Amino acid sequence: MRRWEGGSFMAIRNILFDLDGTLLDTNELIIQSFQHTYQRHLNKQVGKDEIIKNFGEILKITLDREFGDAGEEAIKTYRSFQIENFEKLIDIHQGVKEGIIELHRQGYKLGIVTSRLSDSAIRGLKHFGLMDYFESIIGADDTDKHKPDPTSAFMALKELGGKPEETILVGDSPFDVLCGKNAKIISVVVGWSALPMDMILKYEPDYVVESMEALMALVEKLKD
Repeated sequence: MRRWEGGSFMAIRNILFDLDGTLLDTNELIIQSFQHTYQRHLNKQVGKDEIIKNFGEILKITLDREFGDAGEEAIKTYRSFQIENFEKLIDIHQGVKEGIIELHRQGYKLGIVTSRLSDSAIRGLKHFGLMDYFESIIGADDTDKHKPDPTSAFMALKELGGKPEETILVGDSPFDVLCGKNAKIISVVVGWSALPMDMILKYEPDYVVESMEALMALVEKLKD
């Protein structure tokens, strides 16, 4: 694991989580949604590795770049496919539910900072019985400034009543690492990201954890 070298910090009281790829395994849902959209609008087959490269980016940015003038229609197609196939294609990463419940029990304030729309994020959390453990959910439709900009993290902290120096941000992409750095928040990357780890490590996250149990141990270490 990498160690925090960004300056002094207080005992950790708040934990902000990315959603897709961090808590929930939405990889297959996202990949199939993109493939369906490419096929319908561009009659093009795109491999999953090419799609994964854009994981963590705001959907509109990706689709406007890839589809140009057809970007708005592509977004409608993409979201329609997700709505129809949501529960069928999502899963939860190992140990996540148990870990979230325990962190909440220990008194940590938990928040979600995601590039997914808020309603969709809430739908995923409810599906796995996690909704009651989060005091803040900031989605892509809650602000015009998205990760790596720190605005969404600051919005979540305002709702939690927390300070950056008492917070860690847990994610699975460079967008999460940079959001943490820009907010002066400790950044933690999960080892189960679909993105190549060397692609993430070049942004120098403060810590990497290979399991939810390792995250729990890290939080315990940082609380003193």
